[in-house]
Amino acid sequence: MLDYDQEARRYDATRGGEPRAEAAAAAVLGLVPPTARTLLDLACGTGLVTRRLTREGLRPIGVDRAAGMLRAAAPRLSGAAFRADVHRLPFADATFDAVTAVWLLHLLPDAAPVVAEAARVLRPGGVLVTTVDKAAAHLVGSDLCALVAPYTGRRPATDAADTVTALAARHGLRPHGSATFVGHGQGRTPALLARDVRAGRTYAKGGEELAARLEALPDPQRPRSDPTYQVRAYVMA
Repeated sequence: MLDYDQEARRYDATRGGEPRAEAAAAAVLGLVPPTARTLLDLACGTGLVTRRLTREGLRPIGVDRAAGMLRAAAPRLSGAAFRADVHRLPFADATFDAVTAVWLLHLLPDAAPVVAEAARVLRPGGVLVTTVDKAAAHLVGSDLCALVAPYTGRRPATDAADTVTALAARHGLRPHGSATFVGHGQGRTPALLARDVRAGRTYAKGGEELAARLEALPDPQRPRSDPTYQVRAYVMA
């Protein structure tokens, strides 16, 4: 997993910046009930998305474990950014009207504890809004996708929609809508992906052979199509 204290310095620039953040926040906020007054954003990162999860009467609180991320998030959230482990949130039961998790569950070896914690801090009628199926969103039918397909893991993703829905149901959360948004600036580039393969950050089994084949694709410096991400909402009974 990435060192997010170090990654904080380049995170926004390499993750689509303002356009992607605006699209993500609009999709998420559209699933938050208009009556919500308290919102907790899990793994808020640099706060680029979190600061947009606001409207009249609603101001977000962000939590993250990485100090580097929080240094960037704090001024964006007027100080409402706190260090916390999403597996053990420092909040009482039934505290929030909404809990959001954008690009979090796919990073975890097991999403169950985090979904359980989100459910615990939600009030009755509150909603959990989370991105799902992140890896699948990058399968855009490009030449790059075809090349890496044999190296894609066979195990279900921890953020698979069916998995998250089942976990949510264990805690009284039922499906309550969905949305999509374009991951602006997130189209994968063969040359950059080859670098990550060599560094062992992704498709590690492909090694040098896969990296070389990626670099041999036409226009290896050209990003392929942007992915379209999916967001699901679950309401507490």
